[in-house]
Amino acid sequence: MCADTGPAPVADRPILLYGVIQDVVFIKSCGLDITFREFDMRINTIRRGLICAMALSGLLISTGAYAQKKEVTFAHQDMVVPLRVLMESGELEKQTGYKVNWRMFGGGGDVIKAMASGDVQMGEAGSSPVTAAVSQGQDIKLFWILLDIADAESLVARNGSGINSVKDLKGKKVATPFVSTAHYQLMAAMKMEGLDAKSVNVMNLRPPDIAAAWERGDIDAAFIWPPVLSKIKGNGKVIASSASIGAKGYPTFDGLVVNAKWAAQNEAFMVTFVRLLAKYDDEYRKNSAKWTADSAQVKAIAKWTKADAKDVPSDMKLYKFPSLQEQASATWLGGGSAKAMANTAVFLKEQGRIQEVKPNYALFVTDAYVKKAMSK
Repeated sequence: MCADTGPAPVADRPILLYGVIQDVVFIKSCGLDITFREFDMRINTIRRGLICAMALSGLLISTGAYAQKKEVTFAHQDMVVPLRVLMESGELEKQTGYKVNWRMFGGGGDVIKAMASGDVQMGEAGSSPVTAAVSQGQDIKLFWILLDIADAESLVARNGSGINSVKDLKGKKVATPFVSTAHYQLMAAMKMEGLDAKSVNVMNLRPPDIAAAWERGDIDAAFIWPPVLSKIKGNGKVIASSASIGAKGYPTFDGLVVNAKWAAQNEAFMVTFVRLLAKYDDEYRKNSAKWTADSAQVKAIAKWTKADAKDVPSDMKLYKFPSLQEQASATWLGGGSAKAMANTAVFLKEQGRIQEVKPNYALFVTDAYVKKAMSK
């Protein structure tokens, strides 16, 4: 309800007085018996009604504006994962009523930058760029393990490059997207082998640029993931993999992160999204043999990642997709991912990538949406 605003302020009356007197004279001439005071009271009643109408109009406009904010921008990369099939289906939009803008980026570092700018609310990034972001104060939370990288990222040396081990990288040109999990593992592999990183020409190239540079013969080796990994292995050999490096104390994963404030304000969307992520991952685990090059699922993945459909089935086998229950376990969101991030942070600080290591990386991980999705 609108409050009684009372008579017009005294300061306003000189401005209105002449017009009011004219109106009273007119009313009197029409034979209506009305005093100035009665007319003034009626004018104020009308005035209050107009104010209420304007307030209600403003409320409706603001409510409409709020409804229009049911929109989110998601930054994805080129990993071949079941999420691409969800993106193609439009099921997330149908179930939530949100407009989802799917934007493709070249690497986790680019995703993190876009989220820091406010243009993107959630996206895909590896454990290394996520760790770097939260260590530098970015208010994001890891809420889903997109994939266990396992053997999906590898260091490949070009045939004829003379590279047969990590130590042979000295003096060579090696490409990888900076601030990615592949970059982190490359640096970790060189550290383990006692190879001074300054003795290697490590080049910052996005996946498509790595493929092009490889074709031109501009680089000797690359640490990268599918679909580019499949392309360069045709003329190269694997020197090290994410699984072998992870087993020596440098595990990595790709996850989904979200702006913490946005997530808190859109909890229902988050829970529905997580439930659908689990649904499509489960469909792949149960029917992976049917996800062939000519299947609708693989065609959708190829469309969103620009991969060759014939390579997608074999590339997907390199990954592991944790179930809803595994997501909430101590291996991942229940503790393991935070531990991996803490170890990654120590390494990034040693490399001069971050200034400080946070005391508790569990603060940047949440299993709340997974648990709520499990209860539905």
